[in-house]
Amino acid sequence: MDTDQLIRTLAADNAYRARPIGLALMLALLAAAPVSLLIFFAELGVRPDVMTAMHNPFFDLKFAVTLALAASAIAVSLHLSRPEASLRSFGWWLLIPAGILVAAISGEMMMPQRTPMMTRLIGKNSMACMTAIPAMSLPLLVGALYGLRQG
Repeated sequence: MDTDQLIRTLAADNAYRARPIGLALMLALLAAAPVSLLIFFAELGVRPDVMTAMHNPFFDLKFAVTLALAASAIAVSLHLSRPEASLRSFGWWLLIPAGILVAAISGEMMMPQRTPMMTRLIGKNSMACMTAIPAMSLPLLVGALYGLRQG
């Protein structure tokens, strides 16, 4: 057997194909999302006044900021998962959710309110948020790291 034939035989025998990193990340995040939802419903549950809260424009803004942050973070993570990648061309994507937050906070500060400024800044549920948000995001972090490692 000559060298060229050996190379052709080895190349033909290679049935393994690396899974695209986007697919691995998507599957890992889809597997972790129900765990985060389970933690949400077990730890916090649905607000009793959710129908009243839906009429507040800032209720929808929470979902918009979350989706903007998730989309930009996933796009930047996929880009940075390549060895030759740099943050220069994709780093500005992370400014999109920050810009949405700045606009929302500016709008909130311009509205007349009955509560003092410090209460509006910190809120009533700050301690619950400080424990619940990291607990709910931990499965997604583990899933993302696992997906990036497998891809």
